[in-house]
Amino acid sequence: MKRVLIALLAMSTLLGGCASAPPMPVINGFELKHYLGTWHEVARMENRFERGLTKVTAEYRDDAGSIKVINRGFSAEDNRWKEAIGKARFASNPDEGRLEVSFFGPFYGDYQILAATRDADGRYRTALVAGDSLEYLWLLSREPNLSADEEAKFTSMIKSLGVEPQSLVWLSKPQS
Repeated sequence: MKRVLIALLAMSTLLGGCASAPPMPVINGFELKHYLGTWHEVARMENRFERGLTKVTAEYRDDAGSIKVINRGFSAEDNRWKEAIGKARFASNPDEGRLEVSFFGPFYGDYQILAATRDADGRYRTALVAGDSLEYLWLLSREPNLSADEEAKFTSMIKSLGVEPQSLVWLSKPQS
């Protein structure tokens, strides 16, 4: 009985440490159908699960009512592609750019779309995404590279969040 009590206490402490920070402002009027598809990672705040990866993509698919997530990146150190498959769900309202993503069973992490641009067809083109804090920050685009204007716009947004753009890992260079 004592072991069970200790295990329960340890588990509650661990899970308590996983609690999310207050949500950040996200885009409203979110339309999942225009977000689905392949995204290229342009820049990111370095994190342990993507360390050293290049050519990173994230694909979001409608999977019979849920959202399938496929992340891929190339590891030059291992000379191979690495892939993680997960699932996403809405954290609250489907018209709010606030999702939760899981790659590890029942544990979900925040996926907050802070800003996004659209193309002429209404499809999301570029997105600035954060986790539960700005320690997890990604700049995503439908294309591997941003135009100089897009980079300037999103660099300004990143600065307005209090993050120095040079602290991000930039995977691509702007197109002139």
